[in-house]
Amino acid sequence: MPDSQLEHVQMLIKMGQPEQDEWALSRVEEALPTRRPVIVPLALWQAHRDDQGLAPWLPSDTELSPELAKELAQAPLIAIDFPVFTDGRGYTLARLLRERYGYGTEIRAIGDVLVDQLHYMTRCGFDALALREDQHLDDAMRALGAFSVSYQPAVDVKEALFERRLRENGNA
Repeated sequence: MPDSQLEHVQMLIKMGQPEQDEWALSRVEEALPTRRPVIVPLALWQAHRDDQGLAPWLPSDTELSPELAKELAQAPLIAIDFPVFTDGRGYTLARLLRERYGYGTEIRAIGDVLVDQLHYMTRCGFDALALREDQHLDDAMRALGAFSVSYQPAVDVKEALFERRLRENGNA
């Protein structure tokens, strides 16, 4: 596959900081690109997972079984595709990977990723965010710092706010 068909992320936020992305993205399911490192469709990664410099991207409708999660544990990163910003299934995939299957390396949001979603994505376990091309990095950085406290438990904060306050006041 010609490298000209690869997507290159212009704006990547990783662990809350802007970063130059070294990974290219291929959405072509039939051919393995020559460029490395590259994120490829799940089935292509599964067929070539011993190749260095490959990582899978999961479509939002992926059924995350224990067997698949065990396979994915070998991946250097996992990208989860948001085909449209209204498709919330990617949030569930990230949370399952982190909480149920203990995935500890990078989980990246790709696709229709908007500034408004970033805070919630990080709460669900995403630590890398590839913004949609028309989104502005300055707006994204402000959005990530917009909330100083979260009431509900999530991947990033395991206790609800009332539980944290009880513990801090010595009532737990």
